[in-house]
Amino acid sequence: MVGRARICLRPAHLTQHQYIQATHPPIPTSALAQRINAYARAHLPEPTYKHSLRVCHYGLAIKRYRFPHADWDFSNETYSLAYVLHDIGTTDENLHKTHMSFEFYGGFLALEVLQDGDGGTPREQGESVAEAIIRHQDLCDTEEDYRVGAIAAAGDDLWYVFLSCLVFLSPVPGYLDNCYNSWRIDNTGTYADLVHSDSIKVVSAHFPRHHWSQCFASTIHRENGLKPWAHTTALGEEAFPAKVLGNKLMEPFE
Repeated sequence: MVGRARICLRPAHLTQHQYIQATHPPIPTSALAQRINAYARAHLPEPTYKHSLRVCHYGLAIKRYRFPHADWDFSNETYSLAYVLHDIGTTDENLHKTHMSFEFYGGFLALEVLQDGDGGTPREQGESVAEAIIRHQDLCDTEEDYRVGAIAAAGDDLWYVFLSCLVFLSPVPGYLDNCYNSWRIDNTGTYADLVHSDSIKVVSAHFPRHHWSQCFASTIHRENGLKPWAHTTALGEEAFPAKVLGNKLMEPFE
């Protein structure tokens, strides 16, 4: 089990030199990463694909500058697999294919795609990515929520699964206040201090939002209409899409 208190200590405030460049998609050159990226580009709507790339850049910035002394060592390949596939369940085809919530079906579909063919992932890597996708909307409200739902490491890469905390999961109170995520920066504009403002401008310019707030809010309403039991309803049937549409941080880039 990873020592969360050690990893999530409050870091120093961001400074001007912590601006990140974003001139190209941060996809590793491995055959697996390239195959999955091609799959995502072919199956995701353009706004959703660009959202995934923005989330990746913000997450890498948080890892590098908010936790510079943390000893995590998850691979960039594993990280890329999670971020390009995390919303694969939101496509119109996939929403209508199953009665499952989009995150759950997306996780199982991602595992199937990852393990397909001779160039498939090792089991531990594929299952870790799938779990991150399944849990990426588990927004913890209390420290107890986080403790009970703690994500443990799996396989030889110690951070296969902890990456989901970086990319998706919400912060919790007390000493874990800075275990933030890039997902909520892009979707609701919260925790903007985690990423340099110039980085947000550059990332948004290279990977345009294409009215992402309206797109995502529409997807939320569509799934909730199709599946009143969907996991997303736990975030508030009207409150959550309202937060997305009220994203003031990203409003200039819509």
